[in-house]
Amino acid sequence: MPALSGIAADFLALHVPGRPLLQPNAWDAGSARILETLGFGAIATTSSGFAATLGRPDGAVTRDEVIAHCRAIATAVDIPVAADTENGYADSPADVAETVRLVSETGLAGCSIEDWSGTEIYDVSLAAERMAAAVEAAHAAANPLVLTARAENLLHGADLDDAIKRLQAYQEAGADVLFMPGLRKADDIGAVISSVDKPVNVLVVPGCPPINELAELGAARISVGGSFTWVAYAALIDAATELRDAGTYDYAANLKAARETITKALRY
Repeated sequence: MPALSGIAADFLALHVPGRPLLQPNAWDAGSARILETLGFGAIATTSSGFAATLGRPDGAVTRDEVIAHCRAIATAVDIPVAADTENGYADSPADVAETVRLVSETGLAGCSIEDWSGTEIYDVSLAAERMAAAVEAAHAAANPLVLTARAENLLHGADLDDAIKRLQAYQEAGADVLFMPGLRKADDIGAVISSVDKPVNVLVVPGCPPINELAELGAARISVGGSFTWVAYAALIDAATELRDAGTYDYAANLKAARETITKALRY
């Protein structure tokens, strides 16, 4: 397998177990620039957040729309960007590889492929074949990508041991980074990290250990999924509700610092 080079190699080098890369998820070019301005060294997209900007639920976006979105985010910032490319928008290994090849042309540093079809978890042998095809396409591209393999079955009723076996299979398939959404307990996170030899991404949600504890457990990357999108939308809901119900504008009373940060980010 070709060695990673360029922005992909730089991006992978940021994944240090015990000193995790904080990689928040942006939902559009503006949020990407704001996160860059705040000093983050890399960002990711969010499938659910992007779908929300189009007025759709997660999983209701086409491959062509996602590729255009990836290009917009990658060109908006000067830091590495990794994409949430769901299941590669395909079932067969060859079609997943084609998605990764197309994504590699957008300027991204990495992308992820999950083993959930949208209706079911792929059989582990097929899932491993899909990951191997994705890895080959990611590493052989003219603009290589860091390939993150996602085991989704913990979110769909599987036990931890089964999910770990899947990550181990994806490691054998050549994935650069491993990711198991649904982890919350420190013992479970530690068990996953100790069971594999590749960097592990932890998706943080309420109930997860704080960053310093995740670092002690050996996490190499931290992501937030769509949660920043929902925080922004929650602020919109609160402000609009105040305007509608109270007829007041207190929501705008303390926006000076935020406005200055946003203005700085958009003077690109």
